[in-house]
Amino acid sequence: MAPASYLIAYALAAANLRMRGVVVVDSVDPVAVTRDARRRVAVTASAEIIEIEVVCSGKTGDRRSVATRSVDVPGLALPLWQDVVEHDYELWDRPRIVLDTAGSTILETLKELRMRMSNIRFRGAQRVRR
Repeated sequence: MAPASYLIAYALAAANLRMRGVVVVDSVDPVAVTRDARRRVAVTASAEIIEIEVVCSGKTGDRRSVATRSVDVPGLALPLWQDVVEHDYELWDRPRIVLDTAGSTILETLKELRMRMSNIRFRGAQRVRR
């Protein structure tokens, strides 16, 4: 199911970008192949792209976050801490906004993101090219 859902998401994003819409992708993206595919959608549409990586450098907070999450999708099993620790994660190889949520509230993190995005827009967002 997962590969099909990614392809559907890419197609919907591409259609929205062709209509000059804005696409926001909120995804756990541990591998470069899915990040690259998403980026190709922007390239094909000659759209601006701002990539954001959210990290938590405080492992205690990270563990607490995993343990206290709630689920709003019936039947969805959330990962345990051990699942998170053992999950493969490929490092990013290109510029992006990195937000570290350790010691920050959601509102503080959002404020930082808005500030950093406005700086990018002021300088001109990264337009990707073929």
